Amino acid sequence: MTDFAPFPKTRPAAGQVVLINVFVNGPGGGNPVPLVADARGMDAAQMQEVARTHGHESAFVLPAEVPGADWRLRFFVPHHEMEMCGHATVGTLWALRRWGVWTTPTACVQTLSGLVDVEWDAAHQRVWISQPAVREEMLSPTDASLVARTLGLADSAPMTNAATSRVKTLVPLPDAAALHALAPDFAAMEATCEAIGSTGLYPYALQQGAAGAEPTVFARQFPRKSGYPEDAATGIAAAALWGHLAAAGTIATGSAAAPVVCTVRQGDAMGSPSAIAVRPRFDAKGSVVGCWLSGEVVEGMA
Repeated sequence: MTDFAPFPKTRPAAGQVVLINVFVNGPGGGNPVPLVADARGMDAAQMQEVARTHGHESAFVLPAEVPGADWRLRFFVPHHEMEMCGHATVGTLWALRRWGVWTTPTACVQTLSGLVDVEWDAAHQRVWISQPAVREEMLSPTDASLVARTLGLADSAPMTNAATSRVKTLVPLPDAAALHALAPDFAAMEATCEAIGSTGLYPYALQQGAAGAEPTVFARQFPRKSGYPEDAATGIAAAALWGHLAAAGTIATGSAAAPVVCTVRQGDAMGSPSAIAVRPRFDAKGSVVGCWLSGEVVEGMA
C-alpha cells in the first residue's frame, strides 16, 4: 500500500491521490477510498492503475457531461471499472464539501449507473446519496445450493439477487455468529457469481431488537472479482439489502416526516468495523421510491 500525503486543506492538484475512509464504525474500520479530486487528463488505464497500486476502490472526479449534474464520477477496483460505488460517492462528496468545492444543500453526480442525488446533512456533517428502488429475483434451488456450497453452508435458505445498481446475492443467516463464522471457498467465488449473474455474495443476519427500535443488520460482502476477497463496507449492497427487507415488511420504513434509519454493520469479521446508515426515500405522495445512504467519513485511515 502506497503512503499518502496528509489530507489537504484545499482541493488537490490534478492527478493527485488522497485517502479518505468511509462508513467508519471504530478504530481500523471503514472502507478506504483513494480519491483523485481532479482527474482531467487521466485515461481509463491510468485510473485503473491507481486502484491497482493502492488496492482499493478508487474514485475520480471529472466535469459533468449531462445537464443537471454537477460532477461526473468514475470508479475503479484493481481489476475493472465499476458503474457505481456507494462509499466512494459518499466520501468524494464529503471531501468536496471540506474543500469548499460543494457549498449548496444538494447536488447531483453523474455515474455509469445513472444520476445520483446528494444531500448535505449539516446537523451531522454527513453526506446522503440516493439509490433507486430495488430490483429482485429469487434464485432457483440449484443456484441457491451452489451459493451454499461456496459459502460452506450445510443448508440453502431462499436467496435473492437484488440490485439498486450492481446485482448482489442476498443470503439470510440466523444470527451474527453464523455470519462471522463463514469460511467461503474463495477459489470458487468468481465462477459461482458468474453462474448466478451476480457481482458478489452478501450474506446477512438481522439483529432482533426491542419493539420500535431502529433495525440493525450484520452483513459480509464477497465480491465476484475485485482484486480482494472481502469488502469492509458496500453501500450499494446495503441499499439492495435494505430494499429487499423493506419490501417484505421485515423492517419498518416510517414516514417522510419520521423515516426509520436502518444500520447495516459490515467488516466486523475482518477487523474493519463499518456502519452504513440507510433510510427510505419518499416521493411527494409519501410512497417509498428508493433509499438514501450515509455514514461516517474520516481523513486517511481510521
